[in-house]
Amino acid sequence: MTTPAAPRPVDVHALPTMLTALRLPSFQRHWAVLANRADTEGWPAARFLAALAEIELAERDARRIQRYLQQSQLPGGKTLATLDFKALPGVPRARIEALAAGDWVETGANLIAIGNSGAGKTHVLCAVGHALVEAGKRVLYSCTTDMVQRLQAARRDLALEAALAKLDKFDLIILDDITYAQKDQAESSVLFELIARRYETRSLAIAANQPFSAWGRVFPDHAVTVAAIDRLVHHATILEMNGDSYRRRAAAGRMDTEAVAPPTASSDNIDHRSTDNLEEENAS
Repeated sequence: MTTPAAPRPVDVHALPTMLTALRLPSFQRHWAVLANRADTEGWPAARFLAALAEIELAERDARRIQRYLQQSQLPGGKTLATLDFKALPGVPRARIEALAAGDWVETGANLIAIGNSGAGKTHVLCAVGHALVEAGKRVLYSCTTDMVQRLQAARRDLALEAALAKLDKFDLIILDDITYAQKDQAESSVLFELIARRYETRSLAIAANQPFSAWGRVFPDHAVTVAAIDRLVHHATILEMNGDSYRRRAAAGRMDTEAVAPPTASSDNIDHRSTDNLEEENAS
């Protein structure tokens, strides 16, 4: 019978180098503190390793979400937390929160917000986008004009297919102001190629200030317009946001809140100083 080999001595001082080689930065930062605690409290080895693994996974997820958020180019501040639902009477809160859960993205469905300028379309779509990033989805926000220019440049460089393939990595692309300006034949062509490529495979979220009936005035080719709308609405949630300006209503709500707010200590001090000045003037 073969005698088991004696265990090799472990060089604890080499642990940081080994953890770096294994790309376990959270292990490296936390192992010493947890090891001391494990020794003090008498943890079994399995509990010590499980605690380190949980920290590594949690911090890895946090780093991934932060990276996705930077890549998304989503406007800062346009989140569910800052969305004033009272200024959106036609869009129920429960509906937006359901969209933020992201089940529709799993099936490659679309989200279309149509309404007047200032109705809150961009904020709603970006709030949903932020929630999806927090859930681990990859999202990209772009003004439609910027996206069209990007794809046109790729076509000129004979790299349109590569550019579209690069966009495939995003679970959701948010195209803002799709009907803001009239597009020529070349612009509508590359935009249609993006829409057609993502049809039933990847999701799009569209903000438009014109109803579908008016899209023919934005896209010069009627056949392309019909085909694009057909693909967008086939599996889509459509939000009709034609109420009063969201910006004006939200601003009015903030003003009402400020009007009923109690005076601050600083304003009291100013009032006291003003009263003192008046008393001095009267005395003189």
